[in-house]
Amino acid sequence: MSATCCPLTEDTFSRFQSQSNVYGLSVLPCPGPSGHELLAATLKGKVTKFKYQDLRDKLRAGAREVQFTYIPVDAEIVSIDSFSKSPPKRGLVVGITFIKDSGDKASPFLNIYCDYEPGSEYNLDSIAQSCLNLELKFTPFQLCHAEVQDGDQQETVFLLGGNDQYIHLYKENESLHQFEEQPVENLFPELRDLPSNVMWCSVHNIPNTQRRITAYGCQSGYFCVSHVDQGKREILQSWSLQQDGPLSKVLIFRIPCAQREAEDGRSWEGVCDDQTFNEEYSILVTSTIEQSAVYRNILQNGLREQLLLPESDQFDSVLCAVTADVDFDGEPEILLGTYGQELLCYKYIKQPGVEGQFQLLWQRSFPSPLLCMAVVDLTWDGLYELAIVCLKGLHILQHSLAKTSQCLIQRLREQVECTKRADLLNGVHKKSDPEESHDHTNGGTKDIQI
Repeated sequence: MSATCCPLTEDTFSRFQSQSNVYGLSVLPCPGPSGHELLAATLKGKVTKFKYQDLRDKLRAGAREVQFTYIPVDAEIVSIDSFSKSPPKRGLVVGITFIKDSGDKASPFLNIYCDYEPGSEYNLDSIAQSCLNLELKFTPFQLCHAEVQDGDQQETVFLLGGNDQYIHLYKENESLHQFEEQPVENLFPELRDLPSNVMWCSVHNIPNTQRRITAYGCQSGYFCVSHVDQGKREILQSWSLQQDGPLSKVLIFRIPCAQREAEDGRSWEGVCDDQTFNEEYSILVTSTIEQSAVYRNILQNGLREQLLLPESDQFDSVLCAVTADVDFDGEPEILLGTYGQELLCYKYIKQPGVEGQFQLLWQRSFPSPLLCMAVVDLTWDGLYELAIVCLKGLHILQHSLAKTSQCLIQRLREQVECTKRADLLNGVHKKSDPEESHDHTNGGTKDIQI
């Protein structure tokens, strides 16, 4: 393991009155230039909103409880999710699943909150009072949302997994101002006939296409990845694999394609040009008992190229994961949170002549197990914070501004040098062209001081 220290420092910690769980954190989308907010749910029926506020020209972290209606005091919240409606629709939607103790039996519910009054579509306190209460016939698990192509318009829907070996879809009926359950196979044919209870589902729409990638991991250790044409409702490709233990998360993410070679054999690395690098889609699969693994470039390789994350099974179960460009090199690192109270950071390393692999870059200990995480710009400064829900509360980690500014200055210097070399090379090419030599003036470039 590298001796590199964690570059993130803790900015604030908010203690919860009771513990949360792996489905207990949601990033609250906010319109306008202000920073995002977080909603954290705890088992004792409480929902806390966390945000940074500009007070006396200083950003201060603040947390307060939001009073969502129709959640009994004895209820245990299972999962929470939120999204902003797809344009041209307007409004914020919050979904909360919970289980009410009814004496001899437990009664599960899904509450969907949405305010249709003009001017209140994004007012969380007003939205929290506008509730659609749906009784469930199954124990809920993960609640997530996905944007789908429905006819000629985009729609955002809720997807809810349960212990009935099914994923339930809830779609808005705009004329009735409410959400209704619809057969999931109508919009997601890849989620039909599930072999086990789904613990985590991830959906990613491929930009500028009507295609998407859907991945899910099951309680039995089975996971499946599908490449789908949304317009035709057709599964183009599908891959699956069976692991030994329950899967805690599957995550679709993009990384730059493997380093390419120029025609003359030189590496493209460090060359400054306007060339667009293709991106490949990979899948992170975390397990409660096995090593976590990344499956590289699935649309081309399927599940054949597996890269294990070393030591990821040495700190008890991995419960949560995110990807983020922690070191500002343009490529995402993988962050794993474990029940063993460790945050692990992995980086893909490729050396000339050696097959690329992931290496443990650094780790950081916490006072309690890590349950869920999110990477989000909470302070609206362009730098993303890492929000971590642990057993005892919410930690917010930030980059050091001093180190970030040093990195920025260094990158600007490198960019200037690249530009100067490119201009010089371009000038040499023009001189060698006899048809353009009479138009060429031998001008110099000025040094830019930073």
